[in-house]
Amino acid sequence: MATDAPRFTEDELRVLERVADRVVELRLEVPAVVTLESARPLSLIAGQAMIFFEPMVQALFRIRDYRLFAALIERREALDQLSRLIEQRADAARERRRAARRAGKPPVSPGSRA
Repeated sequence: MATDAPRFTEDELRVLERVADRVVELRLEVPAVVTLESARPLSLIAGQAMIFFEPMVQALFRIRDYRLFAALIERREALDQLSRLIEQRADAARERRRAARRAGKPPVSPGSRA
């Protein structure tokens, strides 16, 4: 009976966090979480499809990170972790936007350096 949280390497967590940050930055939290939840049974196929399409997306990702993400997508615990990260970052971004609105300031995106 495993009660410990799934273990991820520093590189794996870094990649998951970068993906979560980008999803929230683009305000695609809801579609991303719905996709992750609905695609869970197909995670192995999704990971293999990513490897197949690797040559076409090399311009968007560093190849090492892309391969690592493709391997992570095949792990259900990684999908859970990614969903949690997206939800946490979305909540924080929403709170920042609310605070900025109350203060009368323009909202700051998570990726910007203010």
